[in-house]
Amino acid sequence: MKARGGIEIWGGLALFFGLTFVAGAAYPAAQDFFNGKTVRIVVGVTAGGGFDAYARAIARHIGRHIPGNPTFIVENMPGAGSLIAANHVYRVAKPDGLTMGHFLGGLFLQQLFGSPGIEFDARRFGYVGAPLTDNPVCVLAKATGIDTVEKWLASKSTVKMAGNAPGTIADDIPKILRASIGLPARVVSGYKGASEMRLAVESGEADGICQGWDSLKSTWRSRVESKDVTVVLQVLPKPHPDLPNVSLAISYARTDEARQLIEAGIHAVSASYRPFVLPPGTPKDRVQILRKAFMETMKDKDFLEEARKSKFDLNPLNGEELERTVTDLLALKPSMVEKLKEILK
Repeated sequence: MKARGGIEIWGGLALFFGLTFVAGAAYPAAQDFFNGKTVRIVVGVTAGGGFDAYARAIARHIGRHIPGNPTFIVENMPGAGSLIAANHVYRVAKPDGLTMGHFLGGLFLQQLFGSPGIEFDARRFGYVGAPLTDNPVCVLAKATGIDTVEKWLASKSTVKMAGNAPGTIADDIPKILRASIGLPARVVSGYKGASEMRLAVESGEADGICQGWDSLKSTWRSRVESKDVTVVLQVLPKPHPDLPNVSLAISYARTDEARQLIEAGIHAVSASYRPFVLPPGTPKDRVQILRKAFMETMKDKDFLEEARKSKFDLNPLNGEELERTVTDLLALKPSMVEKLKEILK
């Protein structure tokens, strides 16, 4: 019996080590996997905007924090308010850890609405992190003569706001503010990205834009400082340190429903608006390596110096926090979902 038991034990160990060897040959250890590799960051908007700028800055530094020091490159894949990029990362990109997506998190709300074109289930992405929670503001051109919320509310003409596509800050915020606090605003949608929307405002084709303050101050700061455009409203739970005298949208909500619309449709979405994600099925050990590297990059002294020079705000969410935020958003009450869907359709 002992000899037989010994044979069984050694046989079991041989089988274990044999299977481990085969698995190791098929799937390189995560610590060695990235050695000599190139990782693509697929950005869902055109070059020149805040999303692109943050992604390129991160790409220049994150490789140092990954075993094997892989190279990171940025590929712009604009279209349909970054939906093309989101669908690509979900359905086309290989789940091997070598493709990361960075698209507009407003698309998560569009999934909740069952909007056409959504080919992903946000609950299945691998979440790497976000460099900050978004801080949306609405900016109007000097030519409008509107430099306060009170003047905007009293405007007899509808203010034309440049938009991109449903699910983007530029499109959704003016619609929610029109429904919740009565701002006379109309979205002129279809611009490819932030740089095109800014040009539309500068040329007089549009009157204003709602966008993240962090993007605006890094890419359009000269216009703000010259007062060619004015930050009229900030759509945050509390004032941004840069904008202590700019009115909060939530202060003009006169009913519980109005407050809930702003909190659910804008504040909650803003928290997950700048996600970095991986295709579903990416090996968990590679997800963890990229999560760790992302957060280490947020503390990297060279990255922080670049962020300072570029006027980037940083308020990072780690992968776990970002995943929970998206999960909570997708658990909104059906009554609020239907109301928002009607407003944003």
